[in-house]
Amino acid sequence: MAQMAALTETQAKEYMNARPKYPTQWYRVLASRTTDHKVAWDVGTGNGQAALGVAEYYQKVVATDINEKQIALAKPHSKVTYIHTPTSMSDDDLVAKLGGENSIDLIVVAQSLHYFDLSRFYSIAKLVLRKQGGVIAAWVYNDLMVTPKVDSIMKRLVDSTIPYRTATMNLAFDGYKKLEFPFKDIRLGTQGRPKALNIPHKLSLDGYLGFFKSWQPLVKAKEQGQELLTPSIINEFKEAWGDHKQVKDVSYKAYMLAGKL
Repeated sequence: MAQMAALTETQAKEYMNARPKYPTQWYRVLASRTTDHKVAWDVGTGNGQAALGVAEYYQKVVATDINEKQIALAKPHSKVTYIHTPTSMSDDDLVAKLGGENSIDLIVVAQSLHYFDLSRFYSIAKLVLRKQGGVIAAWVYNDLMVTPKVDSIMKRLVDSTIPYRTATMNLAFDGYKKLEFPFKDIRLGTQGRPKALNIPHKLSLDGYLGFFKSWQPLVKAKEQGQELLTPSIINEFKEAWGDHKQVKDVSYKAYMLAGKL
């Protein structure tokens, strides 16, 4: 399934470096909600971060993505099988590669569900997810919180992207509040009421600015001839940051949806 618009190799590396590490507790809680712990599916795996986290609790993880560059950068793990799934792959072939119907204990979709063809994905998910004791979970993060000065500049930058956002991007910016999620509530966020979470991370100024280089709203704006991350804005970030070598605590605001059949 689609994870995100195709990235250049350089953008994929920048995206991987700036992406925060999801809290281990998330995987532990999700694992506690599934009856079996045989197979998990990480959809739109990207750099494989969620696949590696899930692998601590499941015997096998199948990690899929349409982006070959992202798969190539994913970290190997003895329990994780990475599979390139181009959009041309048929539903039947994908289901077979996942192990067939009623075979997946946990499906996770990290930072990518809003890019999917939801009708197609949910149809496949309902086929492969275990009818008894299977769980599907998806999450997204958007705002980065650093300091009031840095955050106020980012707020202006975020607002400047509004004319260039697609409906897909707005689903993410809205914290999945308007995203369809046709699964039974298990009290970890449900359709219309995603669970608000925080992801702690640490970034240097270079890492913080690196996040924006592959940030889809800015990429889209640039494709339309508008460079929103201007030298002036970068200078404002540098001044607000202070010591350029200082690594600061950053909080990514996240939202989760989780359910069962």
